[in-house]
Amino acid sequence: MTRSGNFFNFYNHDFARVAVGVPTIRVADPAFNTEHTIALINKAAERKAVLALFPEMGLSAYSCDDLFQQRALLDGCLDGIAAIVEASAKLPLVAVVGAPLAVDHHLFNCAVVISRGKILGVVPKTNLPNYREFYEARQFTSADAATRDEIDLPGHRAIPFGNNLIFQHEDQPWLTIHAEICEDLWVPISPSSYAALAGATVLLNLSASNITVGKADYRRSLVSSQSGRCIAAYLYSAAGPGESTTDLAWDGHALIAENGNILAESERFKDEPQLVCSEIDLERLSQERMRQNTFASTAQRELDKLRRFRRIAFTTELPRRAKMLPERTYERFPYVPSDPATRDERCSEVFEIQVQGLTTRLRSTGLERVMIGVSGGIDSTHALLVCARAMQRLGHPAKNIYAVTMPGFATSDRTLQQAGRLMKALGCQAEKIDIRESCMQMLKDLGHPFAEGKEVYDVTFENVQAGERTSHLFRLANLHGGLVVGTGDLSELALGWCTYGVGDHMSHYSVNASVPKTLIQHVIRWVAENESLGLDASKTLLDILSTPISPELIPGTDDDGHPTHDTEATIGPYELHDFFLYYILRFGYPPPKVAYLAHLAWRNKEVGGWPGIAPEGRHQYDLATIKAHLHTFLYRFFQLSQFKRSCIPNAPKVGSGGSLSPRGDYRAPSDSEATAWLEQLKLIPDKD
Repeated sequence: MTRSGNFFNFYNHDFARVAVGVPTIRVADPAFNTEHTIALINKAAERKAVLALFPEMGLSAYSCDDLFQQRALLDGCLDGIAAIVEASAKLPLVAVVGAPLAVDHHLFNCAVVISRGKILGVVPKTNLPNYREFYEARQFTSADAATRDEIDLPGHRAIPFGNNLIFQHEDQPWLTIHAEICEDLWVPISPSSYAALAGATVLLNLSASNITVGKADYRRSLVSSQSGRCIAAYLYSAAGPGESTTDLAWDGHALIAENGNILAESERFKDEPQLVCSEIDLERLSQERMRQNTFASTAQRELDKLRRFRRIAFTTELPRRAKMLPERTYERFPYVPSDPATRDERCSEVFEIQVQGLTTRLRSTGLERVMIGVSGGIDSTHALLVCARAMQRLGHPAKNIYAVTMPGFATSDRTLQQAGRLMKALGCQAEKIDIRESCMQMLKDLGHPFAEGKEVYDVTFENVQAGERTSHLFRLANLHGGLVVGTGDLSELALGWCTYGVGDHMSHYSVNASVPKTLIQHVIRWVAENESLGLDASKTLLDILSTPISPELIPGTDDDGHPTHDTEATIGPYELHDFFLYYILRFGYPPPKVAYLAHLAWRNKEVGGWPGIAPEGRHQYDLATIKAHLHTFLYRFFQLSQFKRSCIPNAPKVGSGGSLSPRGDYRAPSDSEATAWLEQLKLIPDKD
């Protein structure tokens, strides 16, 4: 974050608003087309965009055919460029427009990059389609045939010219732009691929692209894929209303993508001009490239090609002072898709990855039984469901699951009953071992005050119970020849909320270790709602979801039978911690940006995700609350808990959001400090 900027301004968190315009045009009428292009440029400036992209040949129209060889049309386009240059003089943005330009007796299909009353550069099209409905080679010359790297236009001299231009913002160096034109994207190796390797983060495509059945889906796929492969933003503008329909039709398709995701899209076949805007997360692109070392190694292999790129600096005043929230939205549950169809698919895939991990481990060990502690809470419930599916997959009876409830000093009747109902519904081997007597013996051996009748509920009191449960499971595994399945999840590992060693930290194999708490809740609800285990099991699962999260290690229940030892009351809500974890672990964002994104996601009362997962009233947080819980997360994650993660059991990595296994994804020193992160909390305001 810029220290002197407004916290609530997205430009200060390394976002940049960009726009894609689809103006209304007339064929071979540069004056009309220029007027309507300038109108959209002004609109983009009003919306505080730093970049505005327009279609291929937007000043002349793409469908001029042999009219491109008429001097009057070419002169009209030069006049249009001059008018846009003049109109841009006081506008703090870059406009990229399409026009035909004659250079050295050749005609080029060009992208003209204009900012603050200056032509920054001209990019000619490289790949000229000359098949099916396209006849560009009849009029135009490829950029590869250019014999100079600078051109003159009326009123402007020594303008950079070529398909090797990259434009970099001086005050926001992550905003680095490259333009290519239409067919350049459709070839096996696009010019933008090399430009991205050379440092461009925002790739532009000025396109005409007539519409045929199914082509829009292919465009989306191309744009999304290119942005993903190049770890870049990709802006695409296709010709719209006004192009000639003598032989073709046009749908005005505009797209904005970021690293494989479509952020914004125009309404196709609309008769009115459109301006589509969204914000590009420039830091995300930089962080992703830094992490993906094959991006750098590819650049190294292509070094000779990349050295030919020319970097052109420009500057515009970024509107950093006022409060400006982005138009793009951020989900409250980043590990969980908000779209119901996608969400069901995600839940199914998560479940199958876990099942595949467990079945493979059982096959490799030759074991046919698993031991699992079942508390009646969400983590052990989810792990038990994985065990049940694994036994089905392996062809073993459900009785090969030794599911053990181990009531201690704080176990509530509610959770004990929930555990029993679930085990019965699944048909597993249900066991009950009361650990209070053995725990009391250990407390006596330790000389703990509780053994003398005193209500001392310290960490020793808690961990004696957690350790006793795990010890029983391992010895049961010895006795029955089975595998101890761990139930701890990614959220608990991030916060260090587990008992180290002989405790819930340890198992033979852990199925939940890279699944965060919020995703576990959604998977359980998905299983319940599809009723694949029967109505009784579904009802039990829904009851478990409505039970407050608790380790049940300190005695006490409320009037509804809920344990008063509430985890989230102690360390904060998991829905916020999972949000923090995703953006810190996945992208390496600094605390101010994480808080800003959390503010965007949680500032309103609307409920995100499925209703009923979190208790009523949990669906809005002010900035002060976010800041306080972020402090807890940063301290526990960076300073307190790494030693537990450095030696966790084997577990399958489930999502791109990260795993904390030192073998599967994340390596960090156990004795690091959290000072650098905690210091940046000072940049976060104390109120909205």
